[in-house]
Amino acid sequence: MTIMKVSSIVFFFFILWSCALTLRAQHIAEYDDVWLKRSQEAEKVALEAYHPNPDEVTSHLNNHVHLALQGSNSTRRNLGKYRGPCLATNPIDRCWRCRKDWAKNRKALAGCVLGFGRGTIGGKRGNYYVVTDASDNDVVNPKPGTLRHAVIQQRPLWIIFAHSMVIKLSEELIMTSDKTIDGRGNQVHIAGGAGITIQFIKNVIIHGLRIHDIVPRPGGLVRDSVSHYGFRGRSDGDAISIFGSSHIWLDHLSLWQCTDGLIDIIQGSTAITISNNHFTHHDDVMLFGASDSFSGDRIMQITVAFNHFGKGLVQRLPRCRWGYFHIVNNDYTGWGIYAIGGSQNPTIISQGNRFYAPPNLASKEVTKREYTNIGIWKSWTWRSEGDLLMNGAYFIPSGSLSWRSPFSHKEMIKARPGTYASRLTRMAGALDCRVNRPC
Repeated sequence: MTIMKVSSIVFFFFILWSCALTLRAQHIAEYDDVWLKRSQEAEKVALEAYHPNPDEVTSHLNNHVHLALQGSNSTRRNLGKYRGPCLATNPIDRCWRCRKDWAKNRKALAGCVLGFGRGTIGGKRGNYYVVTDASDNDVVNPKPGTLRHAVIQQRPLWIIFAHSMVIKLSEELIMTSDKTIDGRGNQVHIAGGAGITIQFIKNVIIHGLRIHDIVPRPGGLVRDSVSHYGFRGRSDGDAISIFGSSHIWLDHLSLWQCTDGLIDIIQGSTAITISNNHFTHHDDVMLFGASDSFSGDRIMQITVAFNHFGKGLVQRLPRCRWGYFHIVNNDYTGWGIYAIGGSQNPTIISQGNRFYAPPNLASKEVTKREYTNIGIWKSWTWRSEGDLLMNGAYFIPSGSLSWRSPFSHKEMIKARPGTYASRLTRMAGALDCRVNRPC
């Protein structure tokens, strides 16, 4: 057998192996024409969603923070649960909260997102769907009134809940495009079963849920739309998995203690904002880009704003590859190993965060470059601007000191400094909203 033939055979098996790994990562056991069409359409939407001037997006958000805080000089950190009148401390919250009629005008929320997820409207153009049944007994033919039945409908929907409930998902909840899941007004838990999957779709808002204790499920036949179901592989135990999707907004969620990640975003997903969430008691918190070999994640653009990274977190707050990540006005009250990490030359702009380092001397560094030596990562753009570094925390920046934005100095708006982070994140997590009262 010639060397050329041997090489051809090796290459052929390498392609098969690579495809198998990709399908495994997608949890799609049968990659049929429906999934192929979805992936092609999702890639086109993602490329269109990519913002060629990401600094315009960061500046736009920072400007809204300045406007929201005009006339406010309070930077005092308040401990314990707030029990006073409605307090909207950041521009996203000020857009909709503290109004008694929020429940009559739920869809106003869709106009409030900032950052790279700007323009995401979820199910605003659709009807309301009221979830009345917490069961998830049939994942191929879901019962009307269940959350699974709602998310597979192939039309825009704004999904709300008739009462508080705990939903234990039998298999991953596979969503379709143009949906809002709105937990306001009730305590809605996704717990004890599988998590939420956002795969090859667009335009999704998830707000006001408590997602925790998510575990892997074995897979099998699962319906992913009204007109299609297929065989899924074993799920990982992520709270929320975003794969090849764009225009996504995750807001006011409380997430803790899942088997794998709390939020995993991979495979060319972009135009995403993660805001006002509360993360606790977890190891691998957020993964942005799953592979050093998948350069398609270069289009990934994610805003992480006004979140509280609380007790019991270890690492990946977040862990980034390839793309552009604006991490702004978050409150980090500790971590086990590191806070912000990455590989494959991601652009990380850290602005106005508060980093309170853990007592362990070996874990004081905020940043971690993984599987890369300084000769390579010294050219990566990792910037810290206005961050508040406490208890020995330190951020190692990199990239050219002569870096210049395509925008002029007058056009660029700096973030509020880290002294404001605690105030801006004070109401992070799922809110206890009540109908006919300010939320």
